[in-house]
Amino acid sequence: MRSALFEEGNLEVSGGRFSLQNPQMLRVALGEDVLAVKGSMVAYQGAVTFAHEKSGSMGRLLKKVLTNEDLPLMRCQGQGEVFFAHEAGHVYLVELDGDGLTINGHSLLAFDAALDWDIKRVQGVGMFSGGLFNTVISGRGVVAVSAIGAPVVLDTSQQPTYVDIQSAVGWSSHLQPQVVSSMNMRSMLRGGTGEAFQYAFHGPGFVVVQPSEGPSLPSAGAGGSNRSGGGFLENLFE
Repeated sequence: MRSALFEEGNLEVSGGRFSLQNPQMLRVALGEDVLAVKGSMVAYQGAVTFAHEKSGSMGRLLKKVLTNEDLPLMRCQGQGEVFFAHEAGHVYLVELDGDGLTINGHSLLAFDAALDWDIKRVQGVGMFSGGLFNTVISGRGVVAVSAIGAPVVLDTSQQPTYVDIQSAVGWSSHLQPQVVSSMNMRSMLRGGTGEAFQYAFHGPGFVVVQPSEGPSLPSAGAGGSNRSGGGFLENLFE
């Protein structure tokens, strides 16, 4: 796996059609299709069309129905260049070489349409309405992620690593994090600490952490489509 995340000062994956127009904007030269999160396109040049991307398989459709996970993707096709961004977040390119990356929905921007993607449930999330689910992307191709501020990459192989749920951008796909609470009953009775739940990682791999807690988790029964979940039925069968 190669990425500018691990090579300080290197802003592009050399020789690829994915490149950075600037640190906060992705430029993709179309030819082969690209999948992107809906709402992430900010400009394009050329003959380009955008279409709602269906689940693609009965398995992914059932996961969306059962988990209430929403990954609102669009397929970008044609000839030209498309520019993507998300709330002026810093954009990083990850080139997958047959391996995989798990990504929080609020951090995913775009990826090669030939890559495989699926939805995975995080263990130990019974305390959350609807649970916590993330997107796993694997194969050979480029994934673009966005982070609020400049992220840090933590090695999870040497010792247990705990990350705020909304600060985790992504991690090695073979890692199986659990959700844990660092708050004891006494703290809860006194109003809490503001740091109730974290992802717990341990094993060979890495986790990417942004210096922000990002968007809030959706409340139970929340409607509408957003990058964190909920409202998945809208346009699902278009």
